Amino acid sequence: MLDALASSPRMQRTHGDARAALFVSGGQTRLADLRQAGSAKAILPRTHGPAPKVVFLNTSGGVTGGDALRFTIELGEGAHAIGTTQTAERAYKALGGAQGPGRIETRLTLAAGAKLDWVPQEIILFEGSDIERKTRVDMAEDAELVFLETIVPGRAAMGETLQDMSFRDDRQIRRGGKLVYWEPLALRGALLNHPAGLAGARAISSLVVLARDATDRLDAIRAALKFDGVDAAASAWDGKLVIRLMATAAWPLRRALMQLIPLVTGAPLPRVWQT
Repeated sequence: MLDALASSPRMQRTHGDARAALFVSGGQTRLADLRQAGSAKAILPRTHGPAPKVVFLNTSGGVTGGDALRFTIELGEGAHAIGTTQTAERAYKALGGAQGPGRIETRLTLAAGAKLDWVPQEIILFEGSDIERKTRVDMAEDAELVFLETIVPGRAAMGETLQDMSFRDDRQIRRGGKLVYWEPLALRGALLNHPAGLAGARAISSLVVLARDATDRLDAIRAALKFDGVDAAASAWDGKLVIRLMATAAWPLRRALMQLIPLVTGAPLPRVWQT
């Protein structure tokens, strides 16, 4: 009896699955299918722009050990959409043991001639968090993609210095069936201040553009990478433009992204970014 009372029960965890599929009809991109289950929601707010916005939301308020979330956008031939998140995701302390890590999966599919601006807000990592995240993109040869990911390991404004956390991220983009971008990342507390890790940075971003004219945009982008409190650089090759940004706090980086995203996408910043 005492052994039974001492054992920790497996706690019920949050699961969610949200999917939005869009296609072109009458010259406009329209919703073809919307499915959502659990804590994952997909919202398509009314907009006056030509491209609909898909806003994902995790109603559980964060991710911890044992949680599982999946978000999916599928664009039909010639469709154009903007995908983002309603707010920053938060990765909280995991209990460990049988719960396992929290898992977040994102899948983006772009058919021929489709264009997707995937600009989610940041994920904030808290002390003790344990997250595995996987992103898979499959795009046609002539599709266009803007792809953003931002990680904030600890809130500098709150004086947080993470010592015990684990974040494993695997991003893969295939164009015409060929792997053209692969970024595996593993962060642990000990690496945040190490010169071989983040060297004290508390916010990092990767902004990737895959388009036929991506290389032609490099000079204009480099000229714009002048932000207070943010180190930034860009390179381009083989139809890819990659921009890296890092800062010692989240706000200067976010402020830089709010200027940079409209320049890269050619569209106003999603409204949820401004709230």
